[in-house]
Order: sequence, then C-alpha cells, then structure tokens
Amino acid sequence: MSPLRFNTRSRLLGIAGMLAPLALLSLPSVVLAHQITEQYQAPLPLVAYVAGAALAVAMSFAFVMLRDAPPPSRDEERAPARTTPRWLRLLLGAAGLIGWLWIVAQALVGGSGDGDVASLFLWVYGWVGLALVSALIGPAWSWIDPFTTLHRLLGAAGQRLGLSMGAPAEYPARVGRWAAVIGFVVIVWLELVGRVEGGRSLGMFLIGYTIFTLAAMSYYGRETWRARGETFSVWFDLLGRLAPFALDGPPEEGRVRRRPLGSGLLDSRWTLAELVIVTLATGSIIFDGLSQTQLYFDTFVATGMFGTTLVRDSITALVVLGGLVVLVVVVARRLGTAALGAGLLPVAVGYLIAHYLAYLLVDGQRLLAALNDPLLRGDNLLPFELGFWEPSLFLPTAVLWSIQLGAVVGGHVVGAWAGHAALAGRARSAGQAERPGFVAQLPLALLMVGLTSVTLWSLGQAVLVEASATVLP
Repeated sequence: MSPLRFNTRSRLLGIAGMLAPLALLSLPSVVLAHQITEQYQAPLPLVAYVAGAALAVAMSFAFVMLRDAPPPSRDEERAPARTTPRWLRLLLGAAGLIGWLWIVAQALVGGSGDGDVASLFLWVYGWVGLALVSALIGPAWSWIDPFTTLHRLLGAAGQRLGLSMGAPAEYPARVGRWAAVIGFVVIVWLELVGRVEGGRSLGMFLIGYTIFTLAAMSYYGRETWRARGETFSVWFDLLGRLAPFALDGPPEEGRVRRRPLGSGLLDSRWTLAELVIVTLATGSIIFDGLSQTQLYFDTFVATGMFGTTLVRDSITALVVLGGLVVLVVVVARRLGTAALGAGLLPVAVGYLIAHYLAYLLVDGQRLLAALNDPLLRGDNLLPFELGFWEPSLFLPTAVLWSIQLGAVVGGHVVGAWAGHAALAGRARSAGQAERPGFVAQLPLALLMVGLTSVTLWSLGQAVLVEASATVLP
C-alpha cells in the first residue's frame, strides 16, 4: 500500500471519527418519547436530530468501507458444541405448554381483565420478549415451542393406541419458507390493523393456528414444517442469526455452540422469502410509529379517508409495507439477498428494542395479576392485595431513552457492517480481487439512511392514539 493511500485513509477515518460522535450528540431527548412518561424538550429542531442520526449511520458506512470486512466464519473455526442441560430444556418445554394451556383455558371458560394471558404470553413475552432473547442470546424458542411439544405428545399417544400416520408427504421445494411469510403477514395484520390485542379473540386465533400447525406437522413431518412453514419458528430462527449462541443439530439433542455476535448474519443461505420476512418486521414497526403521528391523523383519520378504521389501516399498511418490500427487493436484485438480509436484520432488532422495550418492561408485570386471578373470575390467590396496583416503569426515563436511541442507531451501524461484510464475501466467492467500492454499496447506504430518518422522525412526533378515539364518532 502506498504512503499516499495510507495517509488518505487515515485522514478520512479521522474525519469520520469526529463527525459520528457530533452527529450522535445532536440527537435530542424528545426522540422515542411516546414510549416514556416524561418529556425532554430538544434544543434543536426536529430536522436537526433526524439529519444527525442519518449522518451517524452514513458515517458508519464510511468506517466499514474504508477497511477490509472480516470474512465469514468457517466451520473449522467454530467453537466446540456444548449440550444444554436436559432439565433446562424440559423446564422450558413445560413453560411453553403451560402457557398454551393457560391461554386456551382463559379463552374457553375465562373472563377478562388485566391478567389476560393471551396478550401477555403472545404479544408481550412472545412477539417482543422471546424475539429479543432469540436475537441477543440464543435459540430458547427451540425448546419452549408448545406446538412441537403438543405434536410429540399426540404422536406418543397415537402410537400407544396403535395409530399410524404413515410416511410424511414431500414438502414442495419451490414453496420454501413462503408459507411462513403468509403466516407472518397474518400476525402483523392482527397486531397493527385488526388490533386483536388479547382476550378471547386472540385465544381463539391461537387455537385455530395450533390446529393448522399440528395438521401441517402431521402431513409434512414435524421438523420439516417447523423449519420451513411454522411462522414463529422461522422468525425466531432468523433472529437467531444475530445471537452469540446457535443450535448445532436438532433441538432435541440440545447442542449449542458459541460464535461471535452477529457472525450468523454472514450466512449465505439467505433466501428471498427470508428477506421479505425481515423487511415486513422492519416495516411493521415503522408503520406502527407512522400511524401515531399528527401527519397520519390529519391525512387519514380526521378526513375519514377510506371509510372505516379497518379499511383505512389495511390500505395504508399495504402501501407502506408493500412499498418497502418492493424497494428492498429491487435493491437486493443489485446487491444480493445476503447483503440486504444481513443489513436489515440488526435494524429490525434495534427498532424492536426502541419501540417495545417499555411495553415489555411495564406490561410484563401483569403476570402478577394473572397469577392472582388465573381464569379472570375475581379470584385473589396471592397473599397480598392487588386492587390498587398498576404496572409502572421502574427504569429512569433518561436510561430508557438512552437504550432506545442506542438501539436505533446501533442497529443501523451493525447492519452497515454486516451488509458490507456480506457484499465482500460475495465478491470473494465470485473470485473478485477488489472488495466492493462506494458506488456498489451506495444503494444499501441510502436505504439505511432513509429508514433511520423516517423512523426517528415518526418517533419524534406526538402520539395521537387517544385523540383519534376522541375526535372521531
């Protein structure tokens, strides 16, 4: 390397190193305020901190473009597998089955109240809590999964009765994980548009989903459907590519291996269906933020556009999510699905933390109400009174805000590194001597900066959920 090239690189790195902290310092604390109770007025206008965050993400691309990306980890470099204790796997399986039975019992014979376990276990602990565990720790869902436990128990019972299902049918290779994409769309619609937040409706959905899943497992084989068609297993498996612990073999064997955090993102197995799932996850959180802004209220709610709330939110969600999917697929045609998948997954995890961490910390405390009144019939089983108790946020607001802000920007920074590393790995596989340059990675950088700007803009707006319910008839 010539001295001139070395000096230029050092100078650019120095400039980037100074600009990135300044960009982060320009972010005011009003961002993400709709998840916290206190308000911090920013000293700068909204455009200043949105531009600052976008600049911070852009600077992260400058860092990774000016240095060689590490190659994807090789099999021989992986740490030796370790076996998860059998008692822990059995405990997690029992917890998943008990949670499933509890939801079904409340849906069939229970009442309503703060101790609703359908919303607690499916939305709070499942869609948010287990997602974060899968992304930041490892494959807990592999043993919690109640559908697999139920299928195994039913299969054992059938064998005792002398029943035989025969050989499973061959799963169509062309379908891949698109069946899981359809299930993911349904779940996102239930959350954002149908507003099925809990209660008997959500419990009955779980019963119907369980029947369908058990039938598919029986027809195609339990492990085949679990790996390709079951939405929760596929989604948590994708999130696990970021985690430091990964399965090493079938879940029943309990072997896991440790790896560098984020190294699973560089896996070349990314398919278009998996990329669409990650895009939908990212877009659904963006839409959730946009749908609570003043602009959305003035444009769609106050004017009565598209008629009913269900129709309006269905159309707008289709436009936002469909548009983002089309945009990502177009960029993936140029850069490859591996680069886009590796780049977007950390972004989705960062958004998940930023939007729903307070929801997890506060609503997760409702487990006390559920234990106190398991079937929501007015029981009081705990030895203390919960009549005037309400869940509250126990973290200082400034700490929570710092975590949320760091999650948004940090997710984009990790995504920038992973996307660049995946592109470099693709170039090495194709036998190219030169790593991808700035022009080749510009579409990914622009996509990341755009997502950052839109997300932080929406999170910096006032929340109008209550206003919507008050103004409209």
